[in-house]
Amino acid sequence: MIQKTFMAKSPEIDRKCYLIDAKDKILGKVATKAAVLLRGKHKTIFTPHVDTGDMVVIINAEKIKVTGKKLQQKEYKRYTGYPSGQRTVTLKEMLQKSPTQAMHLAVSRMIPPGPLGNKIKTKLKIYAGDQHPHLAQKPISVEIK
Repeated sequence: MIQKTFMAKSPEIDRKCYLIDAKDKILGKVATKAAVLLRGKHKTIFTPHVDTGDMVVIINAEKIKVTGKKLQQKEYKRYTGYPSGQRTVTLKEMLQKSPTQAMHLAVSRMIPPGPLGNKIKTKLKIYAGDQHPHLAQKPISVEIK
């Protein structure tokens, strides 16, 4: 008997909610774990062109850690669209202005671009403190090493 390749379909996907506490954790390790859970790569039914991932809630995003001199040296660039419109901001400045933005950028840059990536990113919820409104989803706590 010939076995056929399994292709996941949206109605048959069992979605869960995961909670990641980013307090005193490395930014990249938290972002990597969140991206894997969002994309669904931890599941055996992973299909590249289907959203098989789960919802991820990250709390304590303001208390993340980075190694080395990244706090002062890592720069995020954006372009306004005008001449001389390139703006740069360091990680330290970004964390002071919006503590969740650095985490959001780190995770979203690990998700593929396009319509599927946009759909996946809507399931990412990041909060600066330890309070979140997703208790009804019964999030499963994930430990980052």
